[in-house]
Amino acid sequence: MNSTLPLIVVSSGEPAGIGPDLVLALGSRAFAARLAVLGDTELLATRGRALGSNVRLQECANPAAVGPHQPGHLRILHVPLRAPVRAGELDTANAPYVLDMLRRGTELCVAGTAAAIVTAPVQKSVISNSGVKFSGHTEFLAELTGAAQPVMLLAGKSLRVALATTHLPLRDVADALDVAALTNIIRITHDDLRRRFRIEKPRVLVLGMNPHAGESGTIGTEELTLIEPAVRALTAEGLTVIGPVSADTAFTPESLARCDVVVAMYHDQGLPVLKALSFGEIVNVTLGLPIVRTSVDHGTALPLAGTGRARPDSLFAAVELALKLA
Repeated sequence: MNSTLPLIVVSSGEPAGIGPDLVLALGSRAFAARLAVLGDTELLATRGRALGSNVRLQECANPAAVGPHQPGHLRILHVPLRAPVRAGELDTANAPYVLDMLRRGTELCVAGTAAAIVTAPVQKSVISNSGVKFSGHTEFLAELTGAAQPVMLLAGKSLRVALATTHLPLRDVADALDVAALTNIIRITHDDLRRRFRIEKPRVLVLGMNPHAGESGTIGTEELTLIEPAVRALTAEGLTVIGPVSADTAFTPESLARCDVVVAMYHDQGLPVLKALSFGEIVNVTLGLPIVRTSVDHGTALPLAGTGRARPDSLFAAVELALKLA
């Protein structure tokens, strides 16, 4: 075994969704890593047979037994299902199984045994319906690692977008932020671009919250009372932060040429542009954690589970980026 290769653990996500399909596809590719899938071995074997996969599954007793990844083979760190699975049919009984995988992967990263965790998609609704308060991977992993302020960043080949708020109703966005919180979010984004992405002097473009960035307070005052003070404070610290910029002009080629990341105020402000440009190649990265975590840019796609029509491109990109960041 080449123990100098980093260990990347991959959570296989919602068992009724396309997560098992995607992780099986990892067996077809070469990666310069020790790659281990977290999941139920029999579930993956059953899904592999349904897909006609020729990938050989090898269950490993512990992370130390995971050797270098080889095409045609896939190492499994077994996590037992709680209930039988039918592709495309959600079952709240398996919500603890999904969380078990995330806990184990996070523990391996915190201990330094694994260099990064890559996550396949989960179904937030089925976890919430099981009685567990769950708003997403980002917040759950922050709680597990004790991170005070996680930041969701989605990275495409030509554009990175960080979110000041994540999965909130639009009416709650303005109330969820204050100057201190926004300043911290932008600072974390800047610092992790240096630390993880190795950009020496990150340039951060901050969007306004309202149309036309508030137009001097005539279409909302959040730019004056929230965003401008945060930008001024960070600029005074020596960071390169520009904004607030109107979202309807921020994504022109000329505007993007002067920044390394765009900070959007809410989920659907920045992500539609990113996904229109790079869907299928985008990687979700959680900033502000003491560990490296990347993920796919899409959901569980229940109707595609077990059909062979799920595209693994985003998961491939997530593993490659995890290797670079780690």
